[in-house]
Amino acid sequence: VMKILSLSIWNKEAEKGVELMSIHDVSQFGYFQRGSVSEFLKFTSQFMADRTAPGERKSVKEKEYICHTLVKSDRIGGVLICDEEYPQRVAYSFILKSLDDFVKKHPKSTWGGTPFPEVPEIKQQFDLFQDPRQADSITQIQGDLDETKVILYNTIEQVLERGEKLDDIVAKSENLSLTSKQFYKTAKSTNSCCTIL
Repeated sequence: VMKILSLSIWNKEAEKGVELMSIHDVSQFGYFQRGSVSEFLKFTSQFMADRTAPGERKSVKEKEYICHTLVKSDRIGGVLICDEEYPQRVAYSFILKSLDDFVKKHPKSTWGGTPFPEVPEIKQQFDLFQDPRQADSITQIQGDLDETKVILYNTIEQVLERGEKLDDIVAKSENLSLTSKQFYKTAKSTNSCCTIL
């Protein structure tokens, strides 16, 4: 199951980033591990925010997790930590949307040294983006196409399992010329080790 663990938003006006807001979901970890995991997520986010220049994107893999970092040219940045299966394009889309939502709620002139509480719209998006297929229409369409391919493949297999043979289907086909049918027979006998379809 794809999972986002952390999203944090950073003020990058100085060399060292200042955290403006963060959301963590450490529910998959044991109760006594959650504090340490949250600290590690914050440490990693700070590390990546500090090492990403304005106008840059970085994705760094560590074991089964990936840290996606993006800093816009106006010096606001986002760090998203998720598992390695989470689609990169969706991760960056979520970071950009979160940065825009944050700036709408808290203009740059209001940024101080302390983090802001969670922005409700960003928290809702954080929950929605846990399933990239629900949050992103392109990912949803790709998933639907993958399911369609599987269904189509299974349907062809089931048709052939019901006793129909490909030889019979080719012989009865009105869409194949005599030359194509002869080619099929010749190819099948010549390459008996290989199958067509």
